[in-house]
Amino acid sequence: MKTITLNAENVYTKRKKSAWRELINQKYLYYMSIPFVLWVFVFQYLPLWGWTMAFQKYRPGVSFFDQKWVGFEHFRTLFKDDHFYQVLRNTLAMSFMGLIAGFIVPVVFALLLNEVRVQALKRFVQTVSYLPHFVSWVVAAGIVTKMLSTDGGIVNDILLGLNLIDQPIQFMAQGNLFWGIVTGSDIWKETGWNAIIYLAAISGIGPELYEAARVDGASRLRQIWHITLPGIRPTIIVLLIMSIGHLLGTGFEKQFLLGNHLVIDYSEVLDLYALNYGLAMGRYSFGTAINIFNSVISLLLLFAANGIFKRFTNESIM
Repeated sequence: MKTITLNAENVYTKRKKSAWRELINQKYLYYMSIPFVLWVFVFQYLPLWGWTMAFQKYRPGVSFFDQKWVGFEHFRTLFKDDHFYQVLRNTLAMSFMGLIAGFIVPVVFALLLNEVRVQALKRFVQTVSYLPHFVSWVVAAGIVTKMLSTDGGIVNDILLGLNLIDQPIQFMAQGNLFWGIVTGSDIWKETGWNAIIYLAAISGIGPELYEAARVDGASRLRQIWHITLPGIRPTIIVLLIMSIGHLLGTGFEKQFLLGNHLVIDYSEVLDLYALNYGLAMGRYSFGTAINIFNSVISLLLLFAANGIFKRFTNESIM
């Protein structure tokens, strides 16, 4: 027993010395990382102190110690508000639609683009596809609104030209179409950009695998199914886990710019709810409570998705 204890101590000592030696050898690398660590701390962790406002009846200009503490009162108000559940419904609906469509379409687009053998055409299509990513949502929303307009909108013109409809459809005034419009707009804007990482993962697959498959008589479809998809599987799973973690973080730009008073029952999401019923009304504590709910649910979804994929696929992000 004494021998085993001494051996364990020797191993621990060697590992400790090795760690210090590596730290000294990589000291310049650690020095370079200090500004980024400080940036993350200042802008990501330090603001968490503001979460204390959710448990106070916060009043601007009053010191922290003079604020009135109310416990979970704002959370109880939040969960008793029927409008909150409507907003949560909208957020989850658009998030799930965006997750499914915004995840599948870039993968399929990357697989199809990888099969293009004419390099000039491939580069042209890739460039055109990711250009909308660099357009602000203000401009993108204006383009979408104009395309769906009843006055010269290209979508209505095409439908009328094909005799599929008798009169123009007011797309932007129908709430039941709003979720689909937001999802389609997001796909148009982000598909090309999201496909870049899949194309990079595909380029890392050894060409000898495809050569061996062609020798065995495998078609292109078989090569995609048995070589390309398994080769990018870790990338797909990692990005899917991260997307699930941001399920409630849909933002508010798309909904704010594409929405209007006619479709507000379908366009308002959690971030807009926090803006309209929190900050805009001076209810800072209530707005903070909404954001805490959003963050906690996102964190739970992230850990749940990571645990499920780690158990069944042995792929995870932590």
